[in-house]
Amino acid sequence: MGYNFVSMSVAHDESVASPRGATREIRRLSSLIEISQALAGTLNLTSALPQALDVLERHHQVVRSAVTLLDEDTRELVIRASTGLTADGQRARYRLGEGITGRVVDTGKPVVVPQVSKEPLLLNRAARRDRQELTFICVPLVVNRRPVGALGVDLPFKKDRDFDRSLKFYKLVAAIIAQAVKVSRMAEAERKRLVDENTHLRDELRDRYAFQHLVGTSGPIRQVYEQVAQVARTNTTVLIRGESGTGKEMIAHAIHYNSARAKKPFIKVSCAALPESLIESELFGYERGAFTGAQNLKKGRFELADGGTILLDEIGDLSLTTQVKLLRVLQEREFERLGGTQSVRVNVRLVAATHRPLEKAIADGLFREDLFYRLNVFTVFAPPLRERKPDIMLLADHFLQKFSSEHSKAIKRISTPAIDMLTSYHWPGNVRELENTIERAVLVCDGGVVHAHHLPPTLQTAEASDTVPRVSLTESVEAFEKDLILDALKTTRGNRARASKLLGTTERIFNYKVRKYRISPERFRG
Repeated sequence: MGYNFVSMSVAHDESVASPRGATREIRRLSSLIEISQALAGTLNLTSALPQALDVLERHHQVVRSAVTLLDEDTRELVIRASTGLTADGQRARYRLGEGITGRVVDTGKPVVVPQVSKEPLLLNRAARRDRQELTFICVPLVVNRRPVGALGVDLPFKKDRDFDRSLKFYKLVAAIIAQAVKVSRMAEAERKRLVDENTHLRDELRDRYAFQHLVGTSGPIRQVYEQVAQVARTNTTVLIRGESGTGKEMIAHAIHYNSARAKKPFIKVSCAALPESLIESELFGYERGAFTGAQNLKKGRFELADGGTILLDEIGDLSLTTQVKLLRVLQEREFERLGGTQSVRVNVRLVAATHRPLEKAIADGLFREDLFYRLNVFTVFAPPLRERKPDIMLLADHFLQKFSSEHSKAIKRISTPAIDMLTSYHWPGNVRELENTIERAVLVCDGGVVHAHHLPPTLQTAEASDTVPRVSLTESVEAFEKDLILDALKTTRGNRARASKLLGTTERIFNYKVRKYRISPERFRG
């Protein structure tokens, strides 16, 4: 029959065709719908399961009920929800195969005990059943064809009870509960995966923006490191100033990920990228109905950054109206959402960045002086790349390795003439321009070395920068030939014979070219 009857044989009650039987079937269908709604309304089994069991108690004369789930770690059966049990009964534990409930979970087969007083296998561990004669029905909760728990109910004993129909009903209830358990576990597994992924990404970010991963050893950049180290572990407002492309955002990341707020959010807002009509709602959020289309409450960037750090990039582009609200946030640490009347308090560390001369903006009436003084508590100046000449090759090698890996190319180094061009260029776009230059060179390079002709024309013929003079075709060919000879000597550590073989020419011709271009092979030895 698919289930076990324990103890006595049983009779059957009225047929479904009778009015009383039809009423009972309607009540069971209504209960199934109510239980489904209770379990579908939330992923929280702790609150949903008692609601489902309450339906059985109210509509089906259930004296006691319990949902028992298997703990995967301890392999014990634990009561997750119940009705009619004492506090001690709710703490009851079972081993697989132990008692009726343990047997049901172990075998995956339901058990019906028509008369509990005559069944010695009942442990009565969760509840005593000696005050009235009861019927006990226990059905497995099956997820992915594997029992993960059981539903057990105590019913008043009735000789004429149709146990077959009762069992089918409770098997349906168990199937609905099992589906809820499955969905809840999937949601919990996804939540844990996202938490682990979030932790992993935060660790990656912390490693990426640790001081040892910031590139540069020149005096100006060392001063930046010292300033970041001084201010990172405080809650002080920081203003980062410098030209576009100097790495202001990188400095802001380093401040956050080397602070006590590292595990909290880091929210970046580009004040220049957002139109004035949207910047206020983006920063502070809005209430439902604040304007046409605002159908739901939206949290602003300050709320999202609560406990962490918010970077207001290009703060010099903020309108005067928004500056007033920002000033209040800095002073009071609170604000109102757009269309709201209640104040929202936040614990946020503010880091601002700008390439604009704020002093001039104050003189022109475009920036509030009181806001400037609030921001200018601790200022970090990001030096332009032209003042960091010793860092150019460190950065170039760093970007070469990065983009070679990204584009699956085996490029090992940059040739000497190309290095000369990189170091003599004035880099108006700073580190960002250097990064784009190296990425382009990696893309067009078809060998293992980046040569001068792989660099963009702006570095090779940039009249405006006066970095490379105008040359004829003959001079360009000679420059390329000299570039190849220098690379060959560098590869062979100054050995002329090996260098000539590397270039597929004779040693006599090679020596002639060395003398022609006034190259000193000795500089490559050692």
